Amino acid sequence: MYNLKVVIIGAGIGGLTTGIAMRQAGYQVEIYDRAQELRPAGAGISLWSNGVKVLNKLGLGEQLAAIGGEMNAMEYRSHTDEPLSYVDLLPLFEQVGQRPYPVARTDLQTLLLEAFGPEHVHLGRFCIGVEQDEHTATALFEDGERVVADLVIGADGVRSAVRAYVVGRPVDRRYAGYVNWNGLVKADPALCKDDLWVLYVGDHKRASMMPVGGDRFYFFFGAPMVEGTQVDPSYRQDELAKIFQGWPTAVQNLIEAIDSEQTNRLEIGDIDPLDQLVAGRVALLGDSAHATTPTLGQGGCQAIEDAEVLTRYLVTTNLSVADALKRYEAARKDRTAELVLKARKRTRTIYGHEPEVTQQWYKDLKQEPPEVVISALAKVILAGPMG
Repeated sequence: MYNLKVVIIGAGIGGLTTGIAMRQAGYQVEIYDRAQELRPAGAGISLWSNGVKVLNKLGLGEQLAAIGGEMNAMEYRSHTDEPLSYVDLLPLFEQVGQRPYPVARTDLQTLLLEAFGPEHVHLGRFCIGVEQDEHTATALFEDGERVVADLVIGADGVRSAVRAYVVGRPVDRRYAGYVNWNGLVKADPALCKDDLWVLYVGDHKRASMMPVGGDRFYFFFGAPMVEGTQVDPSYRQDELAKIFQGWPTAVQNLIEAIDSEQTNRLEIGDIDPLDQLVAGRVALLGDSAHATTPTLGQGGCQAIEDAEVLTRYLVTTNLSVADALKRYEAARKDRTAELVLKARKRTRTIYGHEPEVTQQWYKDLKQEPPEVVISALAKVILAGPMG
């Protein structure tokens, strides 16, 4: 199909990547986002090889490598600093044909925005719904404006306004039972080796660091907590010091190094797998379609995969827009649902939903051969649309 006019709701990773892919296909694309300025939720993201391959195809590989960190190994240590597991990741890179890139979210969003064209991104535009007929789809905005296109894509996140239209009912975010604190700090050997992803686990909590570009570490902490707690940003360092009291020296050094005001504090949630991802000329992608907990590191990658698959079917199918979207749904629904549920199960294990399961996991980490870890990672990566 040629000369399609596309409206994308949401200027996050999924929306921008889709916009780039579709503009390269020759389509007219405009993106609308409710935010007055683009400020990513969360400080960093690990882009595994399946996501990187799509960005390589879009001609962004060299730029991505420039902002990404060099992560050559991953290590688990206990909250008493006992070594649990060490995995050299180079065999994984050789198996899947691409290294991953941990990146700062702001750097990635800036890269994608510049590649798409900021003049085609309209901020402060709150989409409240969608209409369609046989020939067009129309995005409806809070200010009364209506934007007509050949198709509308809902890439508007876990609280998507487009999703209720597609599935015919509101879908509530499901709290995953834990809080995640994250941010960026200057790389320092007192914290972590500069090519290592380290995770400290114990007492149903975890603390982690990984390298990103600009000589920085992306860090995150996670701890079980009832929903609805709030802590003033200026006290977040103190909150972490209390929750992770007695943890290893590197974790204490990290807590001392963080800037409370620049540390995000997020209550983590996901959504149940959806029965459908499309309705006629309207499609969902990214978190609006399959919001997941970040325990597999695949949330951003799955949004990027969505962009590739959706664009591919629009380019290669000439029956109708609706037919192309149905093919996209068939290709993506099971893969994304499986990863959402896998991440949910892993979240329950990490954060002590069943304490005996978590204790067994700690024991298993010490016994699991590195080849098993590599195989599991490769299986997820190679099941993506780029192989």
